[in-house]
Amino acid sequence: MIEHKHPPHLDITHAAPTQLQIEGHETLSNYERLMQEVQGLAGENPLHWTALVELRPDAAGLPSPWLHLTVETSVPQLCQRCLGPVDVAVQVDREFRFVESEAVAEQQDEECDEDLLVTSREFDLAALIEDEVLMALPLVPRHDTCPVKVKMVAVDKDFDAPVEKPNPFAVLGQLKGKD
Repeated sequence: MIEHKHPPHLDITHAAPTQLQIEGHETLSNYERLMQEVQGLAGENPLHWTALVELRPDAAGLPSPWLHLTVETSVPQLCQRCLGPVDVAVQVDREFRFVESEAVAEQQDEECDEDLLVTSREFDLAALIEDEVLMALPLVPRHDTCPVKVKMVAVDKDFDAPVEKPNPFAVLGQLKGKD
C-alpha cells in the first residue's frame, strides 16, 4: 500500500490493472469546502482515507475499473437540540464503477445498483473524498444525549396570559349609545 499526504490525481485506466491501493492521513484543513462547512473550526481533526482501484467484471462479464473508497474523520457541527457544538463521526465506505463517458453513465445509471463515475486520466480523488464526507454529514446533527438540559416547551408556565381584548362590536355599540 502506498501512503500519501494528500490524495493524488489518478489515471484510472492505468491504475486499475495494477490493483493500486493507496492511503493517506491528513487533516480537515486540506479540504476547502469542509473548512467552510465547519466555519474554520477543527482544521486539525484527522482524516484517514484508503482507495483501492482494481478491475472487476461488470454486468456483461467484461473487466471494468472500480474504486473502493473508505474515509474516517470527525467533523464539528452545531447540535440542533441544544445548539452546542457536537463532533460528528463520519465513516464512508463506498464503491464506484468507472464508465467511458457521461453518456454511458447516464444510460446505465437507471439499470445498475452501483454508483458510476467517468474514467479519467486525471481523476481528482481529493474532490471525491471531500464530496463523500460532505454528503455523509447528517442533515440534523445532534448529540445522543445533550450535555445541557434541553428546553422542550415553547412557553414557560410563568408566561403572562394574553390580555383579553374587548369585542370590537361591543365597543362600537357603546359608541353608538353615546349619541
